[in-house]
Amino acid sequence: MIETRIIVCLIGYCLIGATLFPAAALGDIYKYVDPEGIIHLTNVPTNPNISYEVVLREKRVLFKVKSTDINKYDHLISRASEKYNVESALVKAVIKAESNFNHQAVSPKGARGLMQLMPATASSLQVRDSFHPENNIEGGVRYLRYLLNLFKGDISLALAAYNAGETAVTRNHYSIPPYRETQTYVQRVLYYLSQYRNNEK
Repeated sequence: MIETRIIVCLIGYCLIGATLFPAAALGDIYKYVDPEGIIHLTNVPTNPNISYEVVLREKRVLFKVKSTDINKYDHLISRASEKYNVESALVKAVIKAESNFNHQAVSPKGARGLMQLMPATASSLQVRDSFHPENNIEGGVRYLRYLLNLFKGDISLALAAYNAGETAVTRNHYSIPPYRETQTYVQRVLYYLSQYRNNEK
């Protein structure tokens, strides 16, 4: 009973924190109850055999886009795509899903720029300014190339890793993790990819 009360208090704390400081939310919070009746909370539901319940949903940020912005970065996308041998339609689909072509976009988790690079990822890719369109696309496409290599060209797994991290994919036996956000993200990017491929014909 003591452990259960502590965890219930934690839920309340999370709810209060998300209400007062929505920009500081750390992602969706999931809950499950084990056979002994103990409540477990996590922001990374990694066990595909457990039915998780969402108890706190991260605030989503929608970025407006002008019609002129959709093709604004095509030359940068083409250059980076050719350099790293990544399909330009895929890069554009990721940008559409990540930032809606807003180069100043910042997510509640701190991801920045067109391809929404986290600071640590940007640093590892030697991207000094994530808000600089050319630098951001260069780093993002380089990272996509790495993920495509890691998952042997499987676009869906590479996209899942781009969204949830490569560890989440490998830990889930090299399949898309059971996170609603990640599964929706992969479907959304694949939809945009199909659209941009058709536009290139």
